[in-house]
Amino acid sequence: MKAIHFTKMQGAGNDFIVLDAVAQPLDVTPELVRRLADRRFGIGADQLLLLEKPLHEGEPLRYRIFNSDGGEVEQCGNGARCIGRFALERGYASGSSIPFQTMKGRISVGREADGRMVADMGEPGFEPERIPLRIEGLFSRLEGRLPVYRVYCSDIDGDVEFSAATMGNPHATVFVDDVDEAPVEVVGPFLQRQSFFPESVNVGFVERLSASSAKIRVWERGPGETLACGTGTSAAMASGLMRGLFDARVEFAARGGALACAWTGPGATLKLIGPAEVVFTGTIEI
Repeated sequence: MKAIHFTKMQGAGNDFIVLDAVAQPLDVTPELVRRLADRRFGIGADQLLLLEKPLHEGEPLRYRIFNSDGGEVEQCGNGARCIGRFALERGYASGSSIPFQTMKGRISVGREADGRMVADMGEPGFEPERIPLRIEGLFSRLEGRLPVYRVYCSDIDGDVEFSAATMGNPHATVFVDDVDEAPVEVVGPFLQRQSFFPESVNVGFVERLSASSAKIRVWERGPGETLACGTGTSAAMASGLMRGLFDARVEFAARGGALACAWTGPGATLKLIGPAEVVFTGTIEI
C-alpha cells in the first residue's frame, strides 16, 4: 500500500481532488481516478487535477484534468482557478500571472484584490472543425454573428436549438426560458451521443436575465450535471455575446455559486472570475 497526499478544492461547487506530482511523482490511471473520485468509497470529486513538472526545461508547470469516469480532458475553468491558488500556496508560483501547460496549450491564472481567482481561458473558437462539429445536414439560422443549429429530439418531442463553441473542449449552449425547469437530464445526454459531435460535448443551459446577468446549468462529459462548469460558463458567455444577447461582462448564477465572465469579442481572450477554495487536505492509501 502507498499513501498519497491530496487537497480537496472547490470553485462555485465544482469540486476537485488536487494531487501534487511535483513533490510526489504519481502514475495516474483511469482506475485510480475512478476510485479516488467515488463519493462513497473514495474522496469524491467531479474531476481530479494533477500538477506535474514541466515536460521540457523552461516551460511552465504542467496541469492535467481527469473526469470522474477516468477520462482525461482538455480544459477546466474552475479547475484552472483552483490549480492556480494551489500553486501559489505551495510556493510553485508567484506574481500576478501564473502560466500552466495543458493538453491544448498554455493558460494563465491570476488573483483579484478580493481574493477571487481569474483564469485567462484563451480566445473562444466557433469554427466547426475546431469544436469539432459536423454541420452537414444540420438545420441552422444566423443570430447576430453566430449560427444557431436545430435538431429534433424525440425524447421531448420537440426541437433543440443550440450554438457551439470550443474553449479548448467542445460545448453546446442551449438558451431556455426557465433553467430550473429545463430538461437538462434528457437533452444533455441526447446531444452528447449525436454523431455530429464526434468527441461528444458539454451542454450548457442558460436563462438570460439581462444583458449582464444569467443563470446556468451544465451537463458535462463524464460526471453529468455539476454544480458549476467554468468552460461551460465561458462558452455560454462567448455564444451569448456573439448572438447579441450579452454585454462584455456577465454575472452567472450557477447552482454552486457565482461566476463572472469578461470578453470583448473576437481577437480578445476571455476571463473567468470566481472562487477557488480549499475544503480539506488528507492522505489516502492506494
